[in-house]
Amino acid sequence: MTRRSFDGATVLVTGAGGGLGRAIALRFGAAGSNIVALDKDAGGLDSLAAELQERGTACLPLPCDVTDAGACSGAVTRTVERFGSLDVLVNNAGISHRSGFAVTGLDVIRRVMDVNFFGALNCTKAALPHLVARRGLVVVISSVAGYTPLVARTGYAASKHALHGFFGSLRTELAPQGVDVMVACPSFIATRIDRNALGGDGEPVRHAQVTVGRPLTPEDAAGQVFAAAQRGQRLLLIGRTARAAWQLNRFAPRLYEFIMARRLRGELESDDASAGTGIAREKK
Repeated sequence: MTRRSFDGATVLVTGAGGGLGRAIALRFGAAGSNIVALDKDAGGLDSLAAELQERGTACLPLPCDVTDAGACSGAVTRTVERFGSLDVLVNNAGISHRSGFAVTGLDVIRRVMDVNFFGALNCTKAALPHLVARRGLVVVISSVAGYTPLVARTGYAASKHALHGFFGSLRTELAPQGVDVMVACPSFIATRIDRNALGGDGEPVRHAQVTVGRPLTPEDAAGQVFAAAQRGQRLLLIGRTARAAWQLNRFAPRLYEFIMARRLRGELESDDASAGTGIAREKK
């Protein structure tokens, strides 16, 4: 199998202002790619652009809300104007929520779906003609929640499951045109996404991150995404927890649900004892 080279490629990364998105941008930049960085966090984009430019990497930072289809289209247009092409799209932007469904407003779940699912669709729709022209690559950052249940994350899990269904189907449409699609599923990563998760009322739940297994570093996860993209891998499970969850949920789903719920529910209730949100709030 021919390995992709990203030297000289133009790579657009959403949610690049921090966390995994930033690490992915830096990793592709180290391989010689031109980086287009999208995020709502203008400060994070400026910091990333400065670091990339210090390393000799061309970077176009573009503040962008991926839920705005027009903004996504405009960002792709500016990308092609600046670099002449678009070779790789990394759909990384995402948000989470942390609350039981019984106390979660439907608008919260719609918000999560709008960012995680429709945001990826907006960017992919805008980028698609250019990716086809370059026989390019779409990378989608999903999660363990994309193929397993996750307590107190119903909307988040729904958005990630939707990514698998959509991009798995899109892969079959694009294969004859030489465009690859890779879905990457990290387990828990040491980023701000869970610390800034939305509560049932839509306000941030700024608690300590609740994880199963040791969190990955963004740099480690980004390195695995990059290597898998080079190989043309279709599905990437990142981390021991992700691989174990895949196997356990496939062959012993009841056991998986029991272990996951006991671990996460216990930590959430302990956390909520002092914060008064999430699952503990359901009992009041």
